[in-house]
Amino acid sequence: MQAGKPILYSYFRSSCSWRVRIALALKGIDYETVPINLIKDGGQQNLSVLKQVGEEMQLTWAQNAITCGFNALEQILQSTAGIYCVGDEVTMADLCLVPQVANAERFKVDLTPYPTISSINKRLLVLEAFQVSHPCRQPDTPTELRA
Repeated sequence: MQAGKPILYSYFRSSCSWRVRIALALKGIDYETVPINLIKDGGQQNLSVLKQVGEEMQLTWAQNAITCGFNALEQILQSTAGIYCVGDEVTMADLCLVPQVANAERFKVDLTPYPTISSINKRLLVLEAFQVSHPCRQPDTPTELRA
């Protein structure tokens, strides 16, 4: 690898890539993006769980998985939250929260039962690191999904 900018192999909608983009932005680390399409031609990487679930069950599976996690997280946040998930400083928990809330919205999960998750998410989304790393602003984002 050539000295210089780190390389992030990324897919615009990948929650894993999004967490890394947020961390890099928070730390002010410039990087080069190499897009990897997770769905084109069967995928350049594995979406193994979604493939195993099958297309007809993906929505139900995702909703159940997200709801289960959010039920537990909403309770935990009652004792840990300040402005963000753990007090008033951005932590790894916040880097994980924002992409998962976006997944919840994508899979049509009702967020009404999760007021703490929703309010923290709104506060995080106004921070620059979360805005510049958002999937709608990535080089490989399809035109119809761009901000």
